[in-house]
Amino acid sequence: MKAIVNDEYGPPSALVLRDVPIPAIDADGVRVRVQASSVNPVDWHLLRGEPYFLRLMFGLRRPKRSIPGVDVAGIVEQVGGNVTELRPGDEVFGSTGGAFAEYVRGTEENFAPKPTALGFEQAAAVPVAGCTALEALRDHGRLEPGNSVLVNGAAGGVGTFAVQIAKALGGEVTAVCSTGNVELVTSLGADDVVDYTAGDFTRKGRRYDLVLNVAGNRSLSDLRRAATDHGTVVLVGSGTGREGSSGLVSPLGQPIHAVVLSRFVGQRLVSFLARVRPDDLRFLARLIEAGKVTPVIDRTYSLGEVPDALRYLEQGHVRGKVVVTVG
Repeated sequence: MKAIVNDEYGPPSALVLRDVPIPAIDADGVRVRVQASSVNPVDWHLLRGEPYFLRLMFGLRRPKRSIPGVDVAGIVEQVGGNVTELRPGDEVFGSTGGAFAEYVRGTEENFAPKPTALGFEQAAAVPVAGCTALEALRDHGRLEPGNSVLVNGAAGGVGTFAVQIAKALGGEVTAVCSTGNVELVTSLGADDVVDYTAGDFTRKGRRYDLVLNVAGNRSLSDLRRAATDHGTVVLVGSGTGREGSSGLVSPLGQPIHAVVLSRFVGQRLVSFLARVRPDDLRFLARLIEAGKVTPVIDRTYSLGEVPDALRYLEQGHVRGKVVVTVG
């Protein structure tokens, strides 16, 4: 099969398209013929081995996993004898390592039935970004109907999902984005939009029950100023571009500060690592089938163009998601 292979840490140019064996599965395994994938910040973090602490888990000198990519949409080709929920021919979406390839293996816990309302390219945009937004709002932000929500970085991969999911959960949503993205986030259902090139949302006087920071370009004190006295600030990642991602632990500075400070203030300050779980994928699928959530796709690349897709993502100005077509 064809796959994008990463033999050493480095820039996207280190990636090569190569013939590799089709992955075998065991009794608990599921093999999927990949139709589409998408790129995420985690992909270029692992590609470059930055921040450096990641190498303690994923390989000190070179990546332990040679095929990058985690988002998957495709067709089940083979299942192990212990698999009960999936059958060959099922159309699925989910997340598992090695997604930038024609075939990928995982388990039942990695996949859920693909929403019938979506094609494979749209479905591939959902898993990591959609589950991250859902967990940030519902689980960590504890969003309730009627809550006021501010999404900083509303036009990116997680942000476009967050605006729609927050509305679906009954929130009153204010979206922060650049001038060129005002029309986009308005079309996604935002009740109010703040153009950060024309004004500072932290100094407008309005305060929110929940502040979701996706952009990574504001200090913790700024974000706290935008939240009510007993509101919640949820931090998602370290931003959408590569700036500030290098070094030993640099992206962890703000999350660590938030965890420590949260013990001494009235506001809840939360940082987390998202997980793609089948129940959450099914929850998102129901919102999609109901017409409440629609993936936003900026650009589409072929499997051989994954290096170009990652370069574009690293620039930090993606509107929605960048998708990779495989099948």
